[in-house]
Amino acid sequence: MQKYPNPMNLSMVGVDVLARHVDPGGKLHSHRLLSTKWGIPPIVKSITGMRRTKMYVQKHSVVDPVEKTTELRSSNVSFTNLVLVDERLVYKPHPHKPDKPILTQEAVISVKGVSLSSYLEGLMANTISSNAN
Repeated sequence: MQKYPNPMNLSMVGVDVLARHVDPGGKLHSHRLLSTKWGIPPIVKSITGMRRTKMYVQKHSVVDPVEKTTELRSSNVSFTNLVLVDERLVYKPHPHKPDKPILTQEAVISVKGVSLSSYLEGLMANTISSNAN
């Protein structure tokens, strides 16, 4: 199965690696640009005037093979005049079940300049949360 596009994640259309290096401590650092395509609900289109559905997200990741952790930070590049999304995911081994990871997820969502901003922020938060599952 291809990583992108694939039937498990239809919204992701592509990933470009912008930079990647291993630091002196052995951690892998990556900076990627993700191309996504989302179906925007008609109510959101009418409120915001958005017509384009292709969006870009920058993602920074750090993989630490010694601690067996992965940290991902992502933020949108598109539509920043309407919405800002900053997300942080941390995967680490479960203390009692080392073969199982623990995921910690944080997201800050700010919708600007439109009515119903709290509704839209909640809608996006639910989407981000369900994607983590």
